[in-house]
Amino acid sequence: MTSTSTRDLYRRWLDELWAGQPGAAAQLVGPDFVGHWPDRDVHGPDGLAAVVAETRSLFTEITFELTVGPIVDGDLVAARWSGRGVTPRGSTSFAGNDVLRVAGGRFVEYWPASSAGS
Repeated sequence: MTSTSTRDLYRRWLDELWAGQPGAAAQLVGPDFVGHWPDRDVHGPDGLAAVVAETRSLFTEITFELTVGPIVDGDLVAARWSGRGVTPRGSTSFAGNDVLRVAGGRFVEYWPASSAGS
C-alpha cells in the first residue's frame, strides 16, 4: 500500500468511522483487527464499530479535526487529532494520538491515546 493510500485510509478512519458511520469499520479494518485501548482489547470490525457507537453515544454533538499527519512509516501510520463535543453536562474538548498498523490495505492493529481537555 502506498503512503498516499495509507493517508487516505486514515482520513476515512477519522472522517467516516469516528464522524458517525460505525459501519465503515467493515471497510477500514481487517477481520483480525485488534484495538489496544488502555482498559481492554477490541477485536474485529464489529468490536470496533461497537466502541465507536459507545463513544459517540456519550455526546449529543461531536466533531474531529486532524491536527498532525497522518505520518506514514512502513506499515505504520500515526496522527494527532482534536475533538469537540457536547454532552448533557455541556461542551468539552479533547485530543488524541492514533498509531495504526496496516496490512492488506486495511488497518489490523490500533493503539489509541486520548485525553480530556476542557
